Amino acid sequence: MGVIGTLSAVVIAIALLAAVVWQIGARSQRPRKIANAAAPEAAAAWQSISFMSNGSRLEGWLLQPIEGAGAAGGLLPVVVVAHGWGSNRTRVLRYAHPLYKAGYAVFMYDARSHGNSESIKAPSALMFREDVTAAVDAARLLPGIDPERVSVLGHSLGGFGAILALDQGMKVRSVITDSMPVRFETMMRSELKRRKIPAFPLVYLIPTIWLLRSGISNEQLRAASIPDVLAKRAGKGNFYIDRTPVLMIHSKGDDFISAEDLRRLEEQLPEGTIGTLFVSTEGHSSSEQEPAFWERVLPFLQETLQDGQAAASLEPLAASSCGTDS
Repeated sequence: MGVIGTLSAVVIAIALLAAVVWQIGARSQRPRKIANAAAPEAAAAWQSISFMSNGSRLEGWLLQPIEGAGAAGGLLPVVVVAHGWGSNRTRVLRYAHPLYKAGYAVFMYDARSHGNSESIKAPSALMFREDVTAAVDAARLLPGIDPERVSVLGHSLGGFGAILALDQGMKVRSVITDSMPVRFETMMRSELKRRKIPAFPLVYLIPTIWLLRSGISNEQLRAASIPDVLAKRAGKGNFYIDRTPVLMIHSKGDDFISAEDLRRLEEQLPEGTIGTLFVSTEGHSSSEQEPAFWERVLPFLQETLQDGQAAASLEPLAASSCGTDS
């Protein structure tokens, strides 16, 4: 084989390799789409809700306590629950019972390309940001809901999207994240591990494919840095972003997104920027099984969703709410 033939073979091999890597990247950007149960298994009044996000129809459930109502003209405070990558609203029903038993309405939805919501070509972390913002806007318009008392509880990438949404101006009383990845690289490594795909060198190549397919610029990616978002908007000695309390929870037994992500984030931020809680359950979707989870979350919601207090005027919570639980 001559030089030209050898070069041609090399070019063809490189092109084939690039095509394979592109296909791997495209497949990894298609989350599992799991259908929901026909109805939520909940001792609560419920109804199906549809709303729009960036031109796509999203499906959700509104759960309300059977007895009791909020004091503000009978209107209820609402907790918007955002699921993570490859999940759906049925899978985050695990949060619902303690919330509606405590008197909160619960609005949970399927992000685009998940559950029964419409799909898009290239889902991304920024999609979760857009969808949680649309869900909050939709929740405010629901009958029986107090539009001034809205909080978000986001699991995994749902929490990631919620923090980014705060940076884009989403107005809520508080945000709780559970088992949230802090860095884009963490998400990518975890997804490749779940799919049993070797991380090197794909962990460096696939993000570029995701960005190209999603139309996300490098500038937009840099702006979506959770440490930078939290650091630049940190309050003075309290865990507020633009006066919005943020509580971040992670299980030390999470084998998908390591709790070290949150520990490193806490260490690099000014003291008191975020509230944190580390629980000792096993797995990525089990934090709520430890009593300490609800012992922290319910008082946090009670404090931030109380009547007659706009989010912009909230005073810092008691010092006991701001520390790290080991």
